[in-house]
Amino acid sequence: IPVFTGMTISTETSTQSIEEFFSIKTTNFLNLLTTNTIYSRKVFFCILLVIFINTVGLSQTTHNSSQNTSFFLAPEIIIGKTLEANEGFPKTNLQKGIFLGFGRYNQTNDKEWAVRLNYPKTGVSLSIIDFGNTEKVGKAYTIMPFMEFELYKRWHYLMGVGGSYMDTLYNLETNPFNKAITTKLNMSLRAFMYYTVFKNSKMNWRFGFGLIHHSNGHSRLPNQGLNSLLASISSTIDSKSSRSDFNEPLPEPKKVNTHQTYFSTRFGFGQNVLSEIFNDKKPVYTVAFSAGKIVNKTFKFGGGFYYRFYKHYYDYIKNNEALVEEEFPVFKTNPFGYASNFGLFGSVEILMDHFGFEFELGLNIHKPFYQIDWKLNAGYSFRNANNELIVILGELDWYYEIKRTISSRIGLKYYFITNEKTPKNNLYLAAHINANFGQADFTELSLGYVYRSKLKERKK
Repeated sequence: IPVFTGMTISTETSTQSIEEFFSIKTTNFLNLLTTNTIYSRKVFFCILLVIFINTVGLSQTTHNSSQNTSFFLAPEIIIGKTLEANEGFPKTNLQKGIFLGFGRYNQTNDKEWAVRLNYPKTGVSLSIIDFGNTEKVGKAYTIMPFMEFELYKRWHYLMGVGGSYMDTLYNLETNPFNKAITTKLNMSLRAFMYYTVFKNSKMNWRFGFGLIHHSNGHSRLPNQGLNSLLASISSTIDSKSSRSDFNEPLPEPKKVNTHQTYFSTRFGFGQNVLSEIFNDKKPVYTVAFSAGKIVNKTFKFGGGFYYRFYKHYYDYIKNNEALVEEEFPVFKTNPFGYASNFGLFGSVEILMDHFGFEFELGLNIHKPFYQIDWKLNAGYSFRNANNELIVILGELDWYYEIKRTISSRIGLKYYFITNEKTPKNNLYLAAHINANFGQADFTELSLGYVYRSKLKERKK
């Protein structure tokens, strides 16, 4: 296993025009994005969540319909276990939490997406979670938009994506064994199943079970993430007229199957860190082109091409760091090219008025620097008796090949024009987590454009 001691840094400057353009001409723009908190990734993501809350969770309206005027309140108590994030992780007692959900029914035929998705509930939840060790693991304060689907009679499935504030972080000196969370703001995911035990005209009592995940999207290391297995007791308290409104079944909707061809492009700005040694945030730039079909104004299927440029990769090569000098000197012949990544992807998206929930799965055609990325992150480091830093590098095994090859992406979009209107031209803002085979690579804010062809009815 290769072992390196120390680091070598070079101050060599660029002589290639394309590199000069990148490193000099965009300096002021980078400073604006990375140092001004108003334009930071974290603030933009919080703004996106607020927009989602205001538009989907609490302020959707329909045309000429009183069928979905019902709101509900959902208090919930959760208990469970915080899973160990790393070897030596602090011991935890029973995890406890309180959730308060605000949402609405979407039992109306005025919205195509509501009909196609079998009238799901939408809303937002606020929560306080005690992980079972307030001193070393702490608490989380979350805000999470959610969508709930009826599966079969009394069974329901809830999925949520949001943000969390953590009050206790990893610290090399005071909290070295909690390698789960290293940033105050994190992304949170929730997946729960519910079974209705009892219901009457105003209230449902439910038992639930599922999992919650918190992580920072590779914006600082270590980032093992916090995973919890949980059970819950909750009630859904409906607004005054809800049950009486819904005792009568909705009339059978007139479903007209439609499809549209679309073309789309997006430009993104992300941030990540390279390793625990190179642990400062640097930008990742992305551009992508895609095309596909939108089915029944709700389901969007497509595929396309993406390109990414990692500033961390570029700087590591330009500074002639240890692995470049010892193992990959060829990278110095074209730092820009070896710091680039491109590939193909397929995507699935659910469209709901102004919003979209998207998942992508991709195939990396070119990502040569990931060899160094893997070696730095799959290994480990320690200091010897002489206080020298010893770095044990990871090996390029079969698991490396999988993670180098497969990319994924998941996130939320906000469309400027509602998708119910099937606009010919539309813009969107989006927040995504990009990953290498499920392991976070970088968080990203993007601006995109979508062109749609004429809406067509599908022939029977």
